[in-house]
Formats: sequence, C-alpha cells, structure tokens
Amino acid sequence: MNRLNATLLWLLLVSLHGCTDSMPIIPAPGVPLELAEQRAESISNVSYEIQLDVPASASDAVTGKVTVSFDLADASQPLVLDFRASPDHVLTVGLNGAEVDFSKPQDHIVIPATALNAGHHEVQVGFRSTDAALNRQADFMYALFVPDRASTAIPVYEQPNIKARFKLTLTIPAQWQAVSNGELLSREQTTPGRHVLRFAETQPLSTYLFSFAAGDLQVETAERDGRRLVMYHRETDPDKLQRNREAIFDLHATALSWLEDYTGIAYPFDKFAFFAVPAFQFGGMEHPGAIWYRALSLFLDPTASRTQELGRASLIAHETAHMWFGNLVTMDWFNDVWMKEVFANFMAAKIAGPAFPDLNLPLRFYQAHHPTAYNVDRTQGSNPIRQPLDNLSDAGSLYGAIIYQKAPIVVQQLEALIGEERLRGGLRRYLQQYSYGNATWPQLVAILDTLTDDDLLSWSDVWVNATGRPRITTEWGDGGITVRQTDSIAQRGLLWNQPVVLAVAIAGRVTEHRVRMLDGEAFVAIDSNSEPDFIIGGADGVGYGQFVQDQRSRRALLSGVHELANPLHRAVVWQTLWEEMLEGSLTADQFTDAAVIAVQREADELVASQVLGLLSNAYWQFLSPAQRRSRNADIEGALWDALERAPTPGRKGAYFDALVNLSQSEGSVARLQRIWAMEEEPEGLPLQEQQFISLVEALALREVEAAETILDTQEQRISNPDRLARFQFIRPALSADAGEREALFRTFTDGAVRRRESWILNAMSALHHPIRNGESLGLLRDSLNLTEEIQRTGDIFFPLNWLNATLGGYQSAEAAKIVTAYLDDNPDLPTRLRGKILQAVDDLYRVVELGQ
Repeated sequence: MNRLNATLLWLLLVSLHGCTDSMPIIPAPGVPLELAEQRAESISNVSYEIQLDVPASASDAVTGKVTVSFDLADASQPLVLDFRASPDHVLTVGLNGAEVDFSKPQDHIVIPATALNAGHHEVQVGFRSTDAALNRQADFMYALFVPDRASTAIPVYEQPNIKARFKLTLTIPAQWQAVSNGELLSREQTTPGRHVLRFAETQPLSTYLFSFAAGDLQVETAERDGRRLVMYHRETDPDKLQRNREAIFDLHATALSWLEDYTGIAYPFDKFAFFAVPAFQFGGMEHPGAIWYRALSLFLDPTASRTQELGRASLIAHETAHMWFGNLVTMDWFNDVWMKEVFANFMAAKIAGPAFPDLNLPLRFYQAHHPTAYNVDRTQGSNPIRQPLDNLSDAGSLYGAIIYQKAPIVVQQLEALIGEERLRGGLRRYLQQYSYGNATWPQLVAILDTLTDDDLLSWSDVWVNATGRPRITTEWGDGGITVRQTDSIAQRGLLWNQPVVLAVAIAGRVTEHRVRMLDGEAFVAIDSNSEPDFIIGGADGVGYGQFVQDQRSRRALLSGVHELANPLHRAVVWQTLWEEMLEGSLTADQFTDAAVIAVQREADELVASQVLGLLSNAYWQFLSPAQRRSRNADIEGALWDALERAPTPGRKGAYFDALVNLSQSEGSVARLQRIWAMEEEPEGLPLQEQQFISLVEALALREVEAAETILDTQEQRISNPDRLARFQFIRPALSADAGEREALFRTFTDGAVRRRESWILNAMSALHHPIRNGESLGLLRDSLNLTEEIQRTGDIFFPLNWLNATLGGYQSAEAAKIVTAYLDDNPDLPTRLRGKILQAVDDLYRVVELGQ
C-alpha cells in the first residue's frame, strides 16, 4: 500500500469511528521494532488453533480458520495481527465470538482499540493463504516460515518473543501423509477422498518454528534409547534408503543423548520427527518435532567421502542442537538470530567429531569456518555478527557466512578465553533461566561475565559488534618475532583480543609458539641465531585474521607446502596462499602450479578436498581462457591419475567430481562421455543416478556432439520423480541455443516460478557458466535488476546465492562495469543488500584489478 492509499484508509476509519483518539496511525508494513515492542509488553499467554484445508491440486488455494487466544494488558492501542496477503484473502474476522470492525492495511489485520478491553480475548479469522511459504509441488507441500513468513499463510503475531502454543487440524487428500510439530492424535475420513488429521498442542514456539508438511510421503520409524524417531521421505531407491536408514537414526540418537548430557536438560519437546525434503532450499530447518532436511544431505551415495559423512553428521547435530539453542530459548528479536546458529554450529562440531576419529577435527573445524568467513570479511560488503534490525521484514538479510562461519570461531575463542567448563556452566544457567522464553546476547554475556575476570563486554564489542578482521604481520629480528595487528579500517583502530599461534621453521625443524594479542604488538622470543625459513601465522587454525606472509616465507611455502608434516599447517598455508593471490602477491598461475602438485601429492582427504575447491576457483575465476587452455593437459592429467590412485570410493568421487567440473580438453571430455554412456567405468567408483545427471549436464554445457540426444537419453534414465522434475526444469539452461536459455531466464521474473529456489540456482549457474558467460553478458544487468524483488520474496539464503550463481564466473572488465553501474544507478539499495552484492562481486573486481 502506498502512502496516499494508507492515508485515505486512515481518514475513512476515522470517519467511521468518529474520534481520532481511538484510531492509531496505520502500522507500517512488515513488523516494525516499535510495534513488536508494544505487543510484547501487552500480549501474553498466546495460543493458536489452526484449521487448514489443503487441496490435492497445487493450483487450488489453501483455506483456513485460526482462533488466536491471548491476554491483553493494554487496551489503549489497537490490536494488530500480521497477515501478509491482499485484503481479499481475509474472509471473516471475529472477536470473542462476534463480528468486529477491522481494517486491512498492508501486512496486517487491525482491530480498533474501541472494541477492546484489558483481559482475555479470542480473535477468529477465516482466510485464504498465499503460497509464498507453502512450497507446493504436484503431490506434496511443506511450510517454511523462517524468519517472518508464517504471516503469509496464517494471521499471527509474527515476532519471536511472542511465543505461543499451536494446535493444528489439517484436511488433506486421503492418500497423503502429514507431519507437524505436535504428535498426530487422530485421523478420520470426513468426505470421500479427504481425511482430517488432528495434532496435539505444542510447547510454546515462536511463529517461525511452527510448520507442517503433507503429501505422498513414505514413513520410517525407529526406537533409540526408549525414544521413538520418525522419518518422512520421498526416496524411491530402496537400496539408497536401506543403506542410509540406520545411520540417520543413529546420528540423531547420538546428538540427542550428547545434548541432554551437556545441557543437563532432557529433550524439551514432545516428539521427534523429520522430513527429508527433495531439493530443499536450506541444509536443514529446526522446527521442533518436525525438522526439515535436504534429502541429498541425508541419503548419501556409496561413493560418499568421509568428509561428506561428517557433513551429514554435523548437519544432524546442528539441527538437533537447535532444540535447546534456538527452540527452548529463542532470541528476543532477530538481531540476535546469530545466537541460535552459532551455538548449533559450535555444538555440532563437538557432537559429530568423536564419531570420526580418523579425521583431523581441528582441521575440519578450520576448513568449515575460516575460509567461508574470510570470503565475506575481506570484502567491502562485510557485516558484524550482531546487526541492528528495525523491521522484521528485513530479518532474512541478516543471514550469511558471518553468522554461520565467523560466529563459531568467535565462540571457540570465547571458550578458550574463559574455559570449557565455565562456558558450559554459563550455558546451562542460560538455558534454565530462559526455558521456553526469549533472551538476548547481552543477557548471556551478563551470565558469562560473572564466571571470568576478563572484560567480556569489551571483547564482545570488537568480535561481535564490529565488522572485519585484523591484519596480522610477523617480523624477524632482535632474537625473536614481532607480531603486529592492525585494523584494516584505519579510523577505528580496533584491537582483537585473541591467541595467535606461529609455526616457525628453522633449519628444517618446525616449532609452534603461542602469543596472546591484547595490544597492537607482541613479541615471541626465539632461541636461534638463524632467520626462520618460514613463519605460518594462525598455525593452530584458531587465530582469525589476514595473516600476511613475508617474502621469504611466501617463497618457501609456495614450493614447500607439500612437505609440511602437519595437515592443519598445510590447510592454513593453502588459505594464506589464496589470500596472497587475491592481494596480488602471487599470480593465479603460480597458485595453480602449486595446487596441481598438491593434487598429485596430498595424502590427507580433507586437505585434498580443500585444494580441489581452491583449484576450481582459481581455474574458472582467475585464469584467463588462454591460460586454461594451456593448463588443461596438466590439470586433467593430474586429476585422472589421482582418481586411479585414490584408495576409496569416497576419495575417487572427489577427483571425479573435479574432472566433471574442470575438464575442457577434447580427450578428457570424450572420456567423460564414454563413462556417461557406460562404455567405460572408473575402477572402484560405482556411479549413482545423481552423478550421471551432473555428468550429462556438464557434457551439455560443453556442447558435445549430439548433446540433445544425450539429454533425452538421460531424462529417460531418471527413475526418481523429484530428480526428474528438477532435470526437466533446468534443461533449457543447458541448451546450445542462446535464445532458449534467455527464454528460460525471462520466466524467472515470475515469483511463482522462483519458488523452486534450488532449481533456479542450478539453472542460473548454467546460464552464467564461465564457458558461456560471454553470451550471457546481456542478461547480467537484468539478473541484478531482479535482486531487490528476490530479497523481498525469496527465502533467506536466496538473494546471495542468486548473486553468486550470477557473478561467480565472470572475469571481464565489461562485467565489472555492469555491476558498478547497477550500484551507481541504485544508490538507495538497502544497505545489507548492497553488502551482499559487494560480497558476490569481490572476486570479479579483484581479477579485473589484477589484470589476470
């Protein structure tokens, strides 16, 4: 609603009620902080009884009724419910069983204060849902309401600190199954072909944690430690299901048991179920009693690596940890959304690790967090961990690597600062004090501050409330090493309180030295008259910052990283070398040379995986097309050789995926085509349906002979209906016809088409792939023009993922100019959206500046 229409509506309401004193200013769209604070003070004891009728056809509207029960302390203000739908979606509104006057400004239903008094009330609303958060497919659907989208489907109080009990009744097709937060109490037929399912009332939940799914679902049950676990899924491959089933249940049981022991609090909700969602847009979502997971993350292929197995265990542990951190105690406002994510990630590392004694867990933690956090913190679009939030409608823009990856590093440093047992004790007190309620970061800090002599408020101001990372240098002289930290934003002059570990090599012997950085400078005494061969900053994988190498270290490590005995040292050096390449201290050619050697020599699975990822980024983003052509034989030869020598299917799968990604030479592409045609099989690597799909998509991008015939054949091969639907959707993006590719892109302007977000991202990556982005340059500005709308309508990770899929392979100055022009032409872009664009374009700007 524009301002003029809002004013006219206000005047109309004033004339109807005859007194301006009783009428409010019309609430702004979304949930402004002021409205949220007023409601949190006035409204309590909330419960929802929700009845939803879900038709079999995804084109027919979901309709429903909701009774909102609550106590009202202050009746001087109007009652504002949130419902992000057009006025015609509101069918009836009643108060305490009688009709009531109401207005429908944008995003709200407003009952005037003249109809209210202090005390208990019930509001009844009949409505038609929008599909914005219902994710409806041909034969199933699932709701996803985080962070502020419950109100697109149901009239609610859409804010995390008005927790409520939910009681759901679903009417669905008789052949469907359904799952929600509460236990299923009854199921009965009401009319032919329709069943009514009633679910038990939940514990108090924030609206973003309420959810349900219904459809043609399969159900698996198991019992672990006396607890019933239920899995809903749509996997049609019986071997894949049986191969993964017990491990999935076991991982959940392990996580539940560990968390009960760590927190001293029994599992705080009434049931435990989860749904493996095909093409789910997140890794997982932690609804109590009804967790959603991306199906591919749970159902692993036989070629899955140990890293992928640990990734699944970590994901399950992360979502299970949310039952305590985020669900039992929820942030008061979404400016603290990072709190639930940081402790879920932090706990996941502790839970999943012991099951993988063969993997280097400090190395895994470093790789899972530091590189991704640096990818944001080095850019002009960086943001602090804790960010202000004036309106809940902007909550989705808070999510990103700083919350998910940097914040666990910060909590790891906090644990090192105050001690493991003190942190655990503080968290137990926090969970007990605020159970089934809400809390803020300052409230947790206040608890922890009583357990240590360190000044946690000052520590938090730098690590949590400020953006960026320190620049850390080392200098040999005067019998030791001087370590200096500086703030890349000179005007601030921040100092990061943290331990820094240096690995120092002298005469072939590497030793570690630890120093606490409290000020701008610290000194490490070294008992040697010889200058170090090299110095590795942050060698323990804990220290956070831009660790700048001196020239002597850079030369030695570029050629000698493969000789380092400690895998964690090698991982830290690879990331440091990458940072040096981005700064222009190394060329992409030099980095690629070192990476190709590592492909041939790296024995550690985790480090090998890291090198493959960096090699791919250097190849597509920083090597010119001519450089790629000149390097193809070396790179592909090293990968094929590594594939043959790899000892396990999981290790082989990593090299095979790299070949599918990087191969461009005629010989390598032809060999991949023979493998797709099943004329050749990589020894010891049993390929599965998803790998054949990825392979044929790569072949089509390379426009092999008879590409359309190959695509037709693969389409006929696909047995799973969800994988088939995805393949059919993105197939035009693989076409050799630029017109057909553009026609597909034009459909993305339709919000209904964009609801299949993971499919859209797959298609965008193909449309803007480096092989073809010269032809797609004309779509670049149009892709950017959609970003604001995507921010408004998409799920929380979609805007940045859209930008990364769009910009991820461009190298040209012309592409950089298009992005700069877009930013210049849109000076009023929301700050966080501008920041995401600057994050996504950072590599493009760097490669143009470096002239590589």
